[in-house]
Amino acid sequence: MKRSLVASALAVVASALTLVQLAAVPAQATSGIGEQAVITGRAWPAAFTFAPNGRIYYAERYSGRIKIWSPSSGTTAFFYRVTNLRTRGEGGVLGIALDPNYASGSPFVYVYATRLVGGVEKGQILKMKYVNGTATDVTTIFTSPEVTGTDHVGGRLLFGPDGMLYLIIGDSQRSGNAQDTGTSFGKMLRMTSSGHTPSGNQYPGREWAIGIRNSYGFTFDFAHTGLMWETENGPECNDELNQIDGGNNQGWGPNENCDGTSPDDTNNSGTDPVFPLLWYTPTIAPTGAVFCDGCGLTGADGDLFFGTYNTANIHEVTLTSDRTGVTGDSIVLTHSEGVLSMERGPDGTIYFSDSNAIYKLVNT
Repeated sequence: MKRSLVASALAVVASALTLVQLAAVPAQATSGIGEQAVITGRAWPAAFTFAPNGRIYYAERYSGRIKIWSPSSGTTAFFYRVTNLRTRGEGGVLGIALDPNYASGSPFVYVYATRLVGGVEKGQILKMKYVNGTATDVTTIFTSPEVTGTDHVGGRLLFGPDGMLYLIIGDSQRSGNAQDTGTSFGKMLRMTSSGHTPSGNQYPGREWAIGIRNSYGFTFDFAHTGLMWETENGPECNDELNQIDGGNNQGWGPNENCDGTSPDDTNNSGTDPVFPLLWYTPTIAPTGAVFCDGCGLTGADGDLFFGTYNTANIHEVTLTSDRTGVTGDSIVLTHSEGVLSMERGPDGTIYFSDSNAIYKLVNT
């Protein structure tokens, strides 16, 4: 049985946690974290990001419209619409990012979407320039092979601390893709802002890490180690939280199964597979992830937050002193519906989206 985020509602299931060296069920925290609606009445803002001045760029997954919300006026302006959009299964507009030098001469916006290209469905990154509220100079800087399944297309876009653009793509419902370095499916990709292959990639081309099943969230520990943390959707078992280094094999591939020897059963393909730091059975469908760096939440500075779609929760994860492992996991908020993306605003505040609104986390 496969899960799909395209469903308007999914059955909420109880989650059980297996935590490396901790073996605990995530507790409902009493830290006093709540939510406050920021933008409401939207149409699937599955991806959003911030300009340095606090404006929110968000993408409507099914319509292809990119809009900009201004915090000073509370108004929304249309920016661009992705054409030839393919929205079957888990497709649509799935990622958006702004150039790291957006405010200093490079006002570029990057969007990842599944599209029909010559009648064939593919994933593409579009790069466009913001000029007086209008998108100009729209170019395609990345195109995937043909999408073979309706699901597992991923799509999170984010610039890393090294200035490179990272994109995660699922296995397109073919587990063998994840170990095949000849395809971009089932990979974490790393590229320049023009879509070219940079130095430092340990796999061919843009491939930076392999063995990915399907993911909707990753982030970097920007304020401390710069390491990447990623949430991973498993099959009937073993949703994951991973710490990913360049050259990693996360272990998903043709040998996968759910025979009850987690995580050996889903992280058992290819050479030197890496195990997750946390894994969850029954599955919770983890989504967006972000660190609290001056986020204003009491006692949370330096902690990792991630959302879930199946269980509509937000988790707070505490790290080891060297910030390469996990010491605890708590559910700090249960939302009214599944969580999609999570982002950090320019002032440090943590935001998240669901199918019709964008919220921020606040102390209660």
